[in-house]
Amino acid sequence: MTALAEQTGIISVVLVDDHSLLRESLAAVINSDRRLHVVGQASDGMEALEVIGATTPDVVLMDVRMPRMDGLEATRRICSDPGLEHTRVIVLSMFALDEYVHQALRNGASGFLLKDARPADLVDAIKRTHNAESLFAPSILTRLVENYLNAASGQPTTRKLEEYRLTERETEVLALVGRGLSNDEIAAHLHLAVKTVKHHISHLLSKTSARDRAQLVITAYDTGLVQPRPGVNQPR
Repeated sequence: MTALAEQTGIISVVLVDDHSLLRESLAAVINSDRRLHVVGQASDGMEALEVIGATTPDVVLMDVRMPRMDGLEATRRICSDPGLEHTRVIVLSMFALDEYVHQALRNGASGFLLKDARPADLVDAIKRTHNAESLFAPSILTRLVENYLNAASGQPTTRKLEEYRLTERETEVLALVGRGLSNDEIAAHLHLAVKTVKHHISHLLSKTSARDRAQLVITAYDTGLVQPRPGVNQPR
């Protein structure tokens, strides 16, 4: 949580898009909610890094196709910057292309929305992202990651599960998160209280340095804890 959100409860937002009219329209929608406030705008990825570095917002709405530096590369740099550990990125696009979604997730984005989303959905997405929730239903998120990994089959996993020093229960919870189960479903599967599941997920986020549930799913696959099912969502 950034200082502004902690002190006032207001979620700060930066808009990044090369179309000024769209930025102004988004700003009007966002600023109409008393819990949200646009603190900066940028027209490309390079400018975005400067604005975000100066404002350290809670949430960034990031376009994909832009001059100088695209939104996917800008997202990667933001999400790998220790000074921006509390800043979440929502990637916005006119195109629901799988490769955009996959790369956005891989680069650290907390979610992916189409630009034709309803204003109410956009506002809700910003609030949910600020609360470290994924903008994908668990089952949809899992299918996206499976599709990505099937397309990149043969590549070695990037981390060993032992590196995270998880408890046996945390490992069980991570595996179920990776399989796409919700907190309620995990609780029922392991015969735990939902509050206890949330506690384990909080520990998992801390131990794996994951920003949100989306990154936990990728961690489950990257470590080999969960394996893609053969033939699932193979690219056509």
